[in-house]
Amino acid sequence: MASATDELYMQRCLQLASNGLGRVRPNPLVGCVVVKGGRIVAEGYHQRYGGSHAERNALSRCSDAEGATLYVNLEPCSHFGNTPPCADLVVESGIRRVVCCNDDPNPLVAGRGIAKLEKSGIEVVRHLLEPDGRELNRRFFTFMEHQRPYVILKWAESADGFMAPAKPGPYWISTPAQNRLNHRWRTEEAAILIGSETFLQDKPALTPRHYLGAVPQPVVLDRRGRLSGVPSHWLHLRCQSVEETLTALFAAGLQSVIVEGGRRILSAFIASGCYDEVRVLRSPAILGSGLPAPAVPPVPSNRLHIING
Repeated sequence: MASATDELYMQRCLQLASNGLGRVRPNPLVGCVVVKGGRIVAEGYHQRYGGSHAERNALSRCSDAEGATLYVNLEPCSHFGNTPPCADLVVESGIRRVVCCNDDPNPLVAGRGIAKLEKSGIEVVRHLLEPDGRELNRRFFTFMEHQRPYVILKWAESADGFMAPAKPGPYWISTPAQNRLNHRWRTEEAAILIGSETFLQDKPALTPRHYLGAVPQPVVLDRRGRLSGVPSHWLHLRCQSVEETLTALFAAGLQSVIVEGGRRILSAFIASGCYDEVRVLRSPAILGSGLPAPAVPPVPSNRLHIING
């Protein structure tokens, strides 16, 4: 049974895990804390894709884990991937008790890690702060459980609700601070999607130029097949529906996508109901007329972010 102290250590796991955002995909965010004698003796997190997992990083810093409690926000893996199974390492370390936040939905794990620990005589406490863990790894859980990427709708709008002025052509509504935030957001997601009209009018690079971090996969949705000269590193889709688009992104292994527009693409996603989060950069600029921004669709309060400039 878990205690209030267990919750504190698990909160630390979640905090550590968040440091991997944008660096470990497509792996989940995982943090680990080792407690012995009532104090933290080691901690670690998954720092980069292909690198050591959180449990290995923590236990490598622990000179004596015999009889200790290990806290980890996701079930230890039980299979060989880029690294050996973490469940085996935990057993070999002499850990007496494991407290876990979420079971791993990955079919390669899916309870096998927990079973291996319990078979070795380790006490396992599961589902501590489970909603918090699911929220942290919402991209991973959405991808594994719904076979589609986690979808973020994002647009910039003027104070009077327009995405662009009436005159066609590139126009930057966001403030410099909002632009930097937008580029940070880009580093945190696997892909950015735009429509053919945005591609033709804006010629966007879709890179995080103002923030150091991972570069997302650029995607253009070209339903009418009218684009030429799409860069070879872009994903050029000709899907006819939102659902078909998400299936293609899932097949490409992309766990999350920011839909940046234009308005027609955003409206299609809103109408389909296939979205998880909404982010609006609201500028102090007044346009007076132009292309109206979409109405903010229904979304849980913790998944709606309106950033005023």
